[in-house]
Amino acid sequence: MAAHRNPILKTALTMFAALLLGAGFAYKALQNYQHQDYLNSNFFSFWLSGHMVWTGENPYDSAQWLSNFDAFGATYRPSKILQYPLPLMFVMAPLGLFPLGQAYFVWQMVTQIVMAVTVYALLNHWQDRSERLLFMPLVIFLSFFGPVYLTLQVGALGAIALLAILLTILLLEKEKPLSAGMLLSLTMLKPPQGLTLLALAGIWFLAKRNWKSIAGIVLGGLILLTIWILRDPLWLTKFGGSSEHLLGLTLGVQSNIYSFAFLTCGQNMTCTWTLGTAGTLLILGFGAYYLWRNHDRLTAWEAFNLSIPLGFVSTIYLWSYDQLPYIIPITWIAGTLVKRTRSYLQSFIFLIVLDVLAFISLTVQAYTHKDLLSILTTLLTFGMCLWLMRNHPAKPLKAREHLL
Repeated sequence: MAAHRNPILKTALTMFAALLLGAGFAYKALQNYQHQDYLNSNFFSFWLSGHMVWTGENPYDSAQWLSNFDAFGATYRPSKILQYPLPLMFVMAPLGLFPLGQAYFVWQMVTQIVMAVTVYALLNHWQDRSERLLFMPLVIFLSFFGPVYLTLQVGALGAIALLAILLTILLLEKEKPLSAGMLLSLTMLKPPQGLTLLALAGIWFLAKRNWKSIAGIVLGGLILLTIWILRDPLWLTKFGGSSEHLLGLTLGVQSNIYSFAFLTCGQNMTCTWTLGTAGTLLILGFGAYYLWRNHDRLTAWEAFNLSIPLGFVSTIYLWSYDQLPYIIPITWIAGTLVKRTRSYLQSFIFLIVLDVLAFISLTVQAYTHKDLLSILTTLLTFGMCLWLMRNHPAKPLKAREHLL
């Protein structure tokens, strides 16, 4: 009878955990729906771009874009046109079918589900039950992680990048490198995030002579570019002008090399570009060197553990909510600490320190409107990954990639 009970018990516990998480996710989404001004948040721009697919309008037409802000009564206008690549409007099109409030609630649920699925899929790399038991505690800790908290409030798009990177890792492990590269190209829906991440991933692929993944990135990028051009042939001029405007508003505010260079240089732009570019090349160079030198021993998950925080700090425009993909290295750190210490204590200490630092950074941002302290989250995440990899040579979890 015990043999028959175990699968039933396991299924029952799984269903209970899913219901518990679902209720928690719905409660959080409802609280934000009732208390956040989502009309005057970033989410309205994302939703509006998807909505305009169905109205036949163009988010890169300034008159049409701003007239919709007037029609819905939105006063927060981050840009005169959609400040993202036009293919995003088709990704957001399903949400555009819902009224704004319902879409905001649905997107919060989607984001939280993607977060939970990511943690579950990654923890399953370990065959020992002790690491997989981290699932519920880790999801709970991450629910209070500053970038997750802020992502849900403003309805940010981090779930897209998080899911794209997760699927890339899983496809690489299943020896489907072309599809992996194509999915990774979706990070270019936010170019500042995608450019540095793809640069580091490209170095790793090149070191492994993984030409199919490189071809997948190129193919995926060409598809996005084709959609962009077909929707608006003047996309380059319009997007470039919008990006320049946003950059002028955020230098010295975000937790990246260029913002710190801007402050160090006393807002002198010549010095900022020189120092910022030098710092970016130094960081990307270090990441490229480490990935190249260790390409044989790093799994796909471990390679992205380093690329994600390095890509974030070396880019020119990202906010703390764009740290949502940090969930991938954070899950690895938590599981690796349990595996190597045979205790949950160190893992929980790490998660508590991470949440506290992120909360402090978020609090300072709320009062100063400056996101500079988010660098602490980057340093802790990257530092822990590097320390665990350097002091304990990486070994396969399930199987290495054999991509050629």
